[in-house]
Amino acid sequence: MSETGTISSPHALAQEAIQLLKQLISTQSFSREEEGTAALIEDFFNRKGTPFHRKKNNIWAYNQYFDPNKPTVLLNSHHDTVKPNPSWTLNPYEPLVKDGKLFGLGSNDAGGSLCSLIVTFCYFYDNPNLTHNVVLAATAEEEISGREGLEMIVDDLPPIEFAIVGEPTDMHLAVAEKGLLVLDCIAHGKSGHAAREEGENAIYKAIEDIQWIRSYQFSKVSPTLGPIKMSVTIINAGTQHNVVPDACKFTIDVRVTDQYTLEEVISVIQQNIQSEIAARSIRLRPSSIPVEHPIVKAGIKLGRTTYGSPTTSDQALIDCPSLKMGPGHSGRSHTADEFIYLYEIEEGISQYIKMLEDVIL
Repeated sequence: MSETGTISSPHALAQEAIQLLKQLISTQSFSREEEGTAALIEDFFNRKGTPFHRKKNNIWAYNQYFDPNKPTVLLNSHHDTVKPNPSWTLNPYEPLVKDGKLFGLGSNDAGGSLCSLIVTFCYFYDNPNLTHNVVLAATAEEEISGREGLEMIVDDLPPIEFAIVGEPTDMHLAVAEKGLLVLDCIAHGKSGHAAREEGENAIYKAIEDIQWIRSYQFSKVSPTLGPIKMSVTIINAGTQHNVVPDACKFTIDVRVTDQYTLEEVISVIQQNIQSEIAARSIRLRPSSIPVEHPIVKAGIKLGRTTYGSPTTSDQALIDCPSLKMGPGHSGRSHTADEFIYLYEIEEGISQYIKMLEDVIL
């Protein structure tokens, strides 16, 4: 028990988290369609008697003894999901417990992390002796990097000293995360009849640029994230077989490390290819936290390892040191018959609590 009587055993907290997770699984929550799961999280806090705020489908709450003079820790994860792929053999919206696993859409990504962070927040909620404030944010649209998720409420939150972003990492410490650039490109040519020596084939120009993209290596390599990775993932050109195409469109997926700004990466690419470039956004920037940060050291003390994550999460939208970690395994995300082990949730809650106690008590 805490001083104020809050349930404090990891097992009891895990049972609470699992019950909430089962409710979330049972409620469809595709990105931009999270009204139902937002209502469930509202109901959870209402039953706790915990005040909260809501904007669109984002819910956030402050610890009872919030003090604007203290630094603030943000606990964040998302309640939206991708759509189930056709390979599911189970009902994705039916929470099924079998062989110590909880199956269901969003169980691993990122319901296990979200529910574990929610009950961790509840554990600290009414403690008057914290050195830091604790804010819990359950947010929307993470799976599509949408603008009506965490980004929508960042300005409503107090200044954040550091954040824990809940994603399945086997409770290891993702101390850095690649940013994401999506570049839409157009190679321009001149149309002509394919049977005659006419026109300039835009496909051939695009191929030259794509070959450069495929082979180019940025000189600076991140010690935690490795090299920048560029992949051409979409290409489209031509209208009929006998017309030389005057335009070829293609898309580059660029995973950016902490060694370059997004603007620097765009500049290097633009200087080396002839195609026209348009960035969809420059919002999803690389993120990191020093290995010497107290929250990272607290995790290392528990035997967890540090690594750089190649995937992008809501970390990209937070302008502060942030650590990505949570129960579950990244390789299960977006897969058919997604699941999380029940023991992963209990162990995750225990680790979140121990790490935070090292820093805020």
